[in-house]
Amino acid sequence: MSITPLNPAGLSAPLAPYSMGVKAGDTIYVSGVLPLAVDGSTFAAGDVRAQTRFVIETIGKILHEGGASLRDVAFNTVIIKDMADYAAVNEVYREFFGENPPARYCIAAKLVRDDLLVEIASVAHVSSR
Repeated sequence: MSITPLNPAGLSAPLAPYSMGVKAGDTIYVSGVLPLAVDGSTFAAGDVRAQTRFVIETIGKILHEGGASLRDVAFNTVIIKDMADYAAVNEVYREFFGENPPARYCIAAKLVRDDLLVEIASVAHVSSR
């Protein structure tokens, strides 16, 4: 099986040596996506709703590069900086994954920069449509 890196143009470069996503067979693995603007600055610092929306939209762009969409997501890992933001993150998450949401887990943890409030990694199956 071949593994194809997915690094769409127009997105911020990863902060470390990894691909934004990889397609392996009919499965796409999306690395943890942070709310980073194309220049590497934090998108919407202090606004967890805007950061969550930006992260999920970015996941959609990475999936699109591999021939999938948010509808194909089977599993998400959600990491938030502060559990006080849990309800706000879920409010935005529900906009994208409200009907038949994928499996997921959510934890609170320190992220790589203090102004980053949310990170989401995804697994999608292209053949699931």
